[in-house]
Amino acid sequence: MKTLHLRDAKAGLSAIVEAAEHGEATIITKHGRPAAMVVPVGDGRRLYGDDKPSLADYLLDFPGPLEVDRDQTPLRAADL
Repeated sequence: MKTLHLRDAKAGLSAIVEAAEHGEATIITKHGRPAAMVVPVGDGRRLYGDDKPSLADYLLDFPGPLEVDRDQTPLRAADL
């Protein structure tokens, strides 16, 4: 696994992406401390999951009807 300073990572981003395509992760440091990691897509999906349903999927699969009453509180007057 390579480690690069942020300045060098900016200058060589295409090489970092190419390395990730070939399975190599790269740690990017800022002020000498690890700040980010570029990993191959497969590793990222394995770590963070790519199969989690979205909010839209959840709402579309919601069991049963959802009835929400509208708030009937009168609106306040506005001074324009």
